Amino acid sequence: MKNLRVSLVQGETRWHDPAGNRDYYAGLLDPLHNTTDLVILPETFTSGFSNDAISNAETMDGPTVEWMRRQADSIDAAICGSVQIRTEQGVFNRMLFVKPDGEVHTYDKRHLFRYAKEHERYAAGRERLTVEWKGWRICPLVCYDLRFPVYSRNRFNVEREGLLDYDLLIYVANWPAARSYPWKTLLRARAIENLCYVAGVNRVGTDGNGLHYSGDSAIVDFLGHPLTEAADEEVVSTMLLQVAPLLEHREKFPAMLDGDAFELR
Repeated sequence: MKNLRVSLVQGETRWHDPAGNRDYYAGLLDPLHNTTDLVILPETFTSGFSNDAISNAETMDGPTVEWMRRQADSIDAAICGSVQIRTEQGVFNRMLFVKPDGEVHTYDKRHLFRYAKEHERYAAGRERLTVEWKGWRICPLVCYDLRFPVYSRNRFNVEREGLLDYDLLIYVANWPAARSYPWKTLLRARAIENLCYVAGVNRVGTDGNGLHYSGDSAIVDFLGHPLTEAADEEVVSTMLLQVAPLLEHREKFPAMLDGDAFELR
């Protein structure tokens, strides 16, 4: 396990324009060649957060998965972000974690945003995902999942020699500016309680529903301190996540040993 370079891509997603968004985000990714290990794109980065985008949902054989494979190979880094994916079980708001060798891991958003009636159009995921990359254990989640601490709880695994489930928790989002304070606060809370780094990537701009997004993408350390915070503008920022301080904190303050055992259903 070595230090990990993580890049936050806070962009102004185009409304219902998958091809345009792929071209747009490709331009933001291009300068990252050989400068990062992990790139994080926003939630629904090909369309914006829209129930109507369900009609244009792709399959896993569609252009966006292939685009992510090409981008990951080109910049030699893993790339993640969520898109609408159609399966036999329904359409999911699916987080894609794509490695440079083309391997794809998926997580389907568990908590659907009732306030915007997402639960009436999309199918809910059932299983949490942990991906191993560059020696780090990474848990990718999506937007509204941030409000549910039990689901994101970092469990101490005795069978795996005392390892916690993950070292880095990721949230990709389309989180409107009107609720920016909860976004910032909950990112810090998830980092503190789970003894891990947290990376949150939101979009900027105004979408087709007239909602404004102020970005506020951030990387937060295990003490809840923001290592980098983005303002209300398009930005790509890279931060080095250091292993030693994380492990030292867990050894000095082993709160995970007092956590409650539980199973996710």
